[in-house]
Amino acid sequence: MALVESVFQAVVLVRIRQALRWFYPGMRVKRWALLATISMFFVVFGILEIVGRVRVGELYNIIPKAPGLRLLIIVAAFVIGVGGFVFALFRLVRSVARGIAPGRDEEPSQIIYRTRVLRRGPHVVAIGGGTGLSTLLRGMKEETSNITAIVTVMDDGGSSGRLRSDLDVLPPGDIRNCILALAEDEDRMAALFQHRFWGKTELAGHSLGNILLVGLGQATGGFDRAVEEMSYILNVRGDVLPATLEKTQLRAEMEDGDWVEGESHITADPRMIRRIELSKKNVTPYYRVLDALASADLILLGPGSLFTSIIPNLLVDDVAEALASSAAEKILVGNLMTQPGETDGLSLLDHIEVLSSYVDLTCFDKVLVNDALPPDEFITSYREEASEPVINDLPSENKYQIEVVSADLLGFVELSGKQTVKHDPRKLARAIVHNSRAFSRH
Repeated sequence: MALVESVFQAVVLVRIRQALRWFYPGMRVKRWALLATISMFFVVFGILEIVGRVRVGELYNIIPKAPGLRLLIIVAAFVIGVGGFVFALFRLVRSVARGIAPGRDEEPSQIIYRTRVLRRGPHVVAIGGGTGLSTLLRGMKEETSNITAIVTVMDDGGSSGRLRSDLDVLPPGDIRNCILALAEDEDRMAALFQHRFWGKTELAGHSLGNILLVGLGQATGGFDRAVEEMSYILNVRGDVLPATLEKTQLRAEMEDGDWVEGESHITADPRMIRRIELSKKNVTPYYRVLDALASADLILLGPGSLFTSIIPNLLVDDVAEALASSAAEKILVGNLMTQPGETDGLSLLDHIEVLSSYVDLTCFDKVLVNDALPPDEFITSYREEASEPVINDLPSENKYQIEVVSADLLGFVELSGKQTVKHDPRKLARAIVHNSRAFSRH
């Protein structure tokens, strides 16, 4: 009996929470519910006038005279009436929602919240590439639908590198990951678009999403149009923009003065990177990138590979300057772990010192760093691969005047059958929201 009562109470609590969602701030439902109630009052008043006082009196006399029973009947009638009205209204909205978004296993209140509230969120621009940027986007899309991702297009390895070499196209891999991260139904779409072809064919190893992006580029006449079409197909919240439409490579000067060209070759080289640049001069940004930076309320830089995901965006002409001159609030997101062959042994201060060579860091308001350590077994495993947690050694009083904000951002994800330390999308997004003026104003 106690178990049945517990289950009943749990069901009731779930239903109450679902009902309360209709009254979230900004839903624009309460005003219409009030208007419907007032309108029903006038409808009832009109009906009573049509029926007439005599007939209403006869109906009134049918109710038993006993005070207790009379009150019970009145309360029951009121509850049934209000309950029926609310239920009918809920089912009406649900039917309309299912017609607008068929196949979505989602409450109408959630659909309304997403379209109403998130649409009025601040304009956020996130800059980076790789898994770091897609992780950030995955969390931020639950806080605002006004997101613009500026993504590096310098990759020359794996499927992207092969397509780039064979078809002379921009590498689609990082763009694909960001589109999927912002997709409405990410889980289902990722399961399809991350699929890699197998067998002894030229397609073996290519992801379905990469092939689709390249095909859409040929069909529409441009890589940017392909990104727009794929974003439309997947019902993406926000925009994904390549940093540039020009085809160029990364070049890195290593610690001994030698130069290495190509992202995959740079990351594979065990020598420390001294500086990095593009293989050609005057690389123009995609025209929408500068507009997005100028109109942003909040700009996020990182997380991601320092030399191959973050800095490449800043090497495109005018991007670093547009970022620094934007009136938007700006937050750096620190990396969790060092990256073998790229940032070996670098602390948070070291990361920032490197980054300061490519953008004016005094324009940034905050740097968000993780203060939770992975379990010892993870640290041991990473150290065997020459990687370790990034040490936070940036003093609160620093020459860049950046405020250091610490929070638990730690998450874990399975990649290639192995548990890997990554930023937790929800933790990261909530930390940004709680420490951002841009969100407090909306």
